[in-house]
Amino acid sequence: MTAANRAAIVELVELDEAECLRLLATSEIGRVVFTDAAMPAAQPVTYLLDGEEIIFRTAGGSKLAAATRGAVVAFQVDQIDPATRTGWTVLGVGEAYEVVVPERLAELAARLPEPWAPGRTGHTVAVPLQRLTGRKLVATPSTVTEGAA
Repeated sequence: MTAANRAAIVELVELDEAECLRLLATSEIGRVVFTDAAMPAAQPVTYLLDGEEIIFRTAGGSKLAAATRGAVVAFQVDQIDPATRTGWTVLGVGEAYEVVVPERLAELAARLPEPWAPGRTGHTVAVPLQRLTGRKLVATPSTVTEGAA
């Protein structure tokens, strides 16, 4: 059988919580989805997965800092390969809070990735992942018979 007779089928697979957490730990850039003036907004941030919490920093006085204080937000990370149409996406939802305990702030500061924009360290925000879902598009080999369309 020639390579022309082989094709890949992309299959959508639901991910369990353990796999979602594993994938979140492999990246350091994600999107916080929040409400800004009663409208949905999303902002990319550098982050750290700390147990089952997403931790990110934002500037004091920023819309993101104000919008996430005590609010339910979503956090999304994905990795997609456009050439193979495979990849994964993970979405977590939780009620954000500002980390204010000095010992925890010091411990997190040593592990958090640098923010993209300078000076974005005024507030450290945590999002406990109260709901976590994920999907993966995986290629599975498939054989196409001769003459099949």
